Amino acid sequence: MRNGKTHIVLENRFRKVIQKDKNIQNAYMLIHSEKQGIHVNMAEGSTGSIPAHPEQPYFIASIDKLFTSVLIGSLEEQGKLSYEDAIASYLDSELLHNLHIYKGKDYTNEIKIKHLLNHTSGLFGDGLEKSKHGTSMMDLLLDESPHSWTPHYIIQWSKENLTSHFPPGKGFYYSDTGYYLLILIIEKITSKPYHEVLKQSLFQPLEMNQTYMIQHSEPVIKKEYPVADCFLHNKNVTQDIRLGMDEAGGRIVATTEDLLKFMKALVCYKLLRKESMEKMKDWAKFFIGIDYGFGIMNFKHIPLLMPKRYSVWGNAGSNGSFMFYHPELDAYFIGSLNHFKYQRKGIMLMFKMIIFLLKRNPNKSI
Repeated sequence: MRNGKTHIVLENRFRKVIQKDKNIQNAYMLIHSEKQGIHVNMAEGSTGSIPAHPEQPYFIASIDKLFTSVLIGSLEEQGKLSYEDAIASYLDSELLHNLHIYKGKDYTNEIKIKHLLNHTSGLFGDGLEKSKHGTSMMDLLLDESPHSWTPHYIIQWSKENLTSHFPPGKGFYYSDTGYYLLILIIEKITSKPYHEVLKQSLFQPLEMNQTYMIQHSEPVIKKEYPVADCFLHNKNVTQDIRLGMDEAGGRIVATTEDLLKFMKALVCYKLLRKESMEKMKDWAKFFIGIDYGFGIMNFKHIPLLMPKRYSVWGNAGSNGSFMFYHPELDAYFIGSLNHFKYQRKGIMLMFKMIIFLLKRNPNKSI
């Protein structure tokens, strides 16, 4: 399914962007559009002495929030929960004790599942948020490995060291803590560990044979390519992530081809019904031109601020990972720069490719 000239241009543009930034040690990108006959899977850089390979798995970071939200959506379809349910109906009172204190008032019992999904709960914790002692969870992760930061541990640490930001439903604050709570809700309802639910509900049915959670599961088919190195401030933190993070914290690894399988299934309503997908569009304002629904980032057109050509939806991670669908082009853009705090650069790389594809399609608006 390769358009020869387009393939060459896309690959050259990708390599030029990556080689220009000396901080990027390895990078991956897949662009797929059946309608346009494009399937380009690219890799640049290396992991140690091993050249980067398009089939190499990498840490997907917060892309996995879309996995979590799809699992919650499936439980909602089955009638096992409602987005309007209070989280107190599913979680232990000890875990919830003093969870959400804002200006002296306890709002814990007012938090609903939907608030966790679109980051409107007011809860703390995006991994980089500084505590009253000036440290973040990421700082402690790098200092304290191999300590295992389980969801329970992270929630307890956050309660003791961070503060809530507003009452539930009254604002937007990106909260990893909220997704740890969602994972615990999934485990409570299914009576299974989160990694097993992922495997049985997503990875196996979609034949995502290279996707798994490190230290919890193994890929269905093992290949010779190691997990790509990931960096923070030019320090290789791959081992720290392996040992210290858990569940929604970042231990899921996948290949671009596996993530394409997931996104195609989601777009084609093979994971959730159309009406369920509509429910997930309960948008909250993330940034100007970017809304956040139930695990979904949506780039929307705003005159003079966000051009229509960048209208995509999907999710992205703080390590420069991205997984988006462009409806107008009917194209998927998936990849990672494997460098924390490079989220914006990952998005900008995607935008460069979108512009090129739109220009080669005179019938498409830009």
